[in-house]
Amino acid sequence: MIDILIEKLGWELWIGNYVILPVLIFLARIMDVSLGTLRIIFVIQGNHKMAPMIGFCESLIWLIAISQIMVNVDNFATYVAFSGGFATGTFVGIKIEEKLAIGKVLVRVITRIEAIELIEFLKTHNFYFTNVPAEGRFGKVNVLFFVINRERLPIVLNAIKKFNPRAFYTIESVKKASEYHLGESTRRFSFFEKQSLKRK
Repeated sequence: MIDILIEKLGWELWIGNYVILPVLIFLARIMDVSLGTLRIIFVIQGNHKMAPMIGFCESLIWLIAISQIMVNVDNFATYVAFSGGFATGTFVGIKIEEKLAIGKVLVRVITRIEAIELIEFLKTHNFYFTNVPAEGRFGKVNVLFFVINRERLPIVLNAIKKFNPRAFYTIESVKKASEYHLGESTRRFSFFEKQSLKRK
């Protein structure tokens, strides 16, 4: 197929075999591995609709790429393109997932001083949370728990760093959470509200 296209364009055959074909395989691998990264994330989160559709597209692209390598089994450039596309696709998939900010996370904040200002911030912005007094190695501490959508995480982290900069916090992915009293209000912030909160 590539050979026919090269002949119609009037290019040298080696250009198709050692330039165009590897580039196409490289791009195909970026696509299918990026989709694979997203598919795994959707599977972990229990998304039964998106995961199968992404899996179908991922497999189709992979089959197209591997079939071209089998046809050109003596072309070392296709092997390099295939491997390079896998590595690049992994990186691209992670970046896409970070931008999409899919799913929910559990934020756990432990602070040795009272988190009065942080709690007021959470109340003001309609986040639901649980505040638990606890005992640590060096004395009494406060532990805050709340579940939020990942897209809101930068807002919360900025608030923690502002009001309790020495607090210890952890963030964990949540597969599923009940919608009743989720760790935030159902109210959606506008784009300008999000930017304003991030700068605070």
